[in-house]
Amino acid sequence: MGVHAEPGAASPGNSIGGADQRPYHYTLSAPGTPISPRLCRDFVRNLLVASGLGELADAAALCTSELVTNAHQHGKGDVRLAATIECTRVRVAVHDDGPALPSPRRAANDDTHGRGLFLVTALSDVCGLTVDEQLDGTGKAVWFELSLPPGAKA
Repeated sequence: MGVHAEPGAASPGNSIGGADQRPYHYTLSAPGTPISPRLCRDFVRNLLVASGLGELADAAALCTSELVTNAHQHGKGDVRLAATIECTRVRVAVHDDGPALPSPRRAANDDTHGRGLFLVTALSDVCGLTVDEQLDGTGKAVWFELSLPPGAKA
């Protein structure tokens, strides 16, 4: 597992010369194992709390857990998580190398699976899918965004 942060010239809360240096980019690589959803969820939750955006942490953690679980169950290879904090939003993307695209389905009342993408859609302000073309046309990133509350300063 690896972590990488690219906060530019300043870290959250320590802007140089009073100027906001956003966006801040953070990445985490994790093997496609059953503990990866928890590791990625905790990474995103702690990142938002440390950045002064704790009010977004629960929704972001749940959405992250759902996307990483899907990548683990249906994707291929390691999971790569990218979180970006911008002036107006937080964006979290989960990448895997599998060619299969997510396909939401309506879960029956007694199903224990099949609700994750609906939860992400309900909790996020916007979500989507990007195909990773730069490699060999396989792989994708499933992402969501949460708007920063009015007056929030990361």
